[in-house]
Amino acid sequence: MEHHTLIYKIASEPEEMEQIYQLNYETFVEEIPQHQQNQRRRLIDKFDRENTYIIAKDEEEVVGMIAVSANRPFSLDHKLENLDDYLPKHATPCEVRLLSVKKAYRKSMVFYQLVDLLVSYCLEKNYNMALISGTDRQIKLYKRIGFESFGPMVGTEGAMYQPMYLTKEKFATTSRAFTKMMLQKKKPKQINFLPGPVAINKEVERAFKNTAISHRSKAFIDEMKTVQSKLCELVNAQNTQIVVGTGTLANDLVAAQMKKLPGKGLIIANGEFGYRLIDHAERLGLYYVKLEKQWNEKVTIQEIERYLKTDREISWIWTVHCETSTGYLYDLNKISQLAIDYDVKLCVDACSSVGVVPVDLQNVFLASTVSGKGLGAYPGLGIVFHQEPIEPSNAIPRYLDLGQYTKTDSVPYTHSSNLILALSEAVKRVSLEGKQTLANGVRSMLTEAGFDYLGMEDYSPGIITLPLPSSVSSRTIGDRLKDKGVIVSYESDYLLKRNWIQFALMGDHSLAEFAEALAILKQIINSKVAFV
Repeated sequence: MEHHTLIYKIASEPEEMEQIYQLNYETFVEEIPQHQQNQRRRLIDKFDRENTYIIAKDEEEVVGMIAVSANRPFSLDHKLENLDDYLPKHATPCEVRLLSVKKAYRKSMVFYQLVDLLVSYCLEKNYNMALISGTDRQIKLYKRIGFESFGPMVGTEGAMYQPMYLTKEKFATTSRAFTKMMLQKKKPKQINFLPGPVAINKEVERAFKNTAISHRSKAFIDEMKTVQSKLCELVNAQNTQIVVGTGTLANDLVAAQMKKLPGKGLIIANGEFGYRLIDHAERLGLYYVKLEKQWNEKVTIQEIERYLKTDREISWIWTVHCETSTGYLYDLNKISQLAIDYDVKLCVDACSSVGVVPVDLQNVFLASTVSGKGLGAYPGLGIVFHQEPIEPSNAIPRYLDLGQYTKTDSVPYTHSSNLILALSEAVKRVSLEGKQTLANGVRSMLTEAGFDYLGMEDYSPGIITLPLPSSVSSRTIGDRLKDKGVIVSYESDYLLKRNWIQFALMGDHSLAEFAEALAILKQIINSKVAFV
């Protein structure tokens, strides 16, 4: 019987250790007659102080265990002369002993889950081989997950063992079969908390699967106009163009237009995507100064105004609205008013804010966003909003010339009807209030569970960033979450560098899904396998 309350972890509490000694006695005295009986019915392994115990718990009861040690001599060193002669070259072994699962749980997934955590622990500690003395009663089971026999049988009558080892290479070759065994009873549902691609609503998915039509057909042109109208209404914009590409392309389209403006610009940055705007400007040769802060450091309206007061040559501002790398949310309304007061044009990277928080582009000269984040559609469409009509320019490369799109109803080149139909369906389903309510619930649950996260009201409800303590590896946490079907953002260089993970709430999510993901995260943290 499988118990949904089972927790797999590295033993750390005195009560857990006491139960390990009792389980050790039940298995290796009463079931397998390897040691003498005693009145206390507890057996402390002679290598106990050197062992790390990986355990399975059903609520407070320890129901399974494996002991791991890397200190020589191993138990096998005493049973098998010249042990190293049997091992491959360059072996960095640990020894796995005392594998025990209570009888009531032996037909469940406990054994496989223990070995799964064991393999992760070994790889984390840079052991490339696990040695066991496999009981002759379970040789087939060990071989099924990749253990290989070596040397003669050891032990005494009634308690015979086969020396075996498992390498990470062998485990990799048998991982498909192992994974199949792990998932036989229940395949974990995948929950996507990425900032792109986001979790997709079924109706949006259905729209995407429509038969593709020509981008020159009237039906496509009509659909394009409908989507453009919905997008402009959503953000209070005059015009929008939709291009086949990413947010990076949309920002290049914006930068190409800004290059035509007189004077110099002010670019604001306090995170990865603000710094990328600076890179866009450098590559296109824009004339600008920068208000550059440390990651996640607050940027005040007073600081921006100080630049505008002291440098009257500034004629435009370029900033992100939501800094995706942290979730920091700039006060767009106040910056817009500042731009009006100082008669400068405001340009905004709104890739992570449109569809997540209220966005008013009435006084914004140019703004970029994408289909595959807050709008809840598939990646592949860049979107540029503009206040004024834009004419084509021979000085701009064709694909970066926004004027080429304005004169052809956003279809100067090949387009995707599938992406446009999905976007059209997704825009109808945008719920800013729903995202804020979800984020409030998520933050409350994290606080109750004892997790820290960045920011509150001045941070986007679409990005929840968890800085992890230095004792925990964000890569390992992310990998383990992925193994359990929870997909979070953690693999970007800027997140790995800071030991952060992120839950993006931009797609089609529910609070129940997050509760499920949080329970898995807590289980991984409690297992201590991610500790460094």
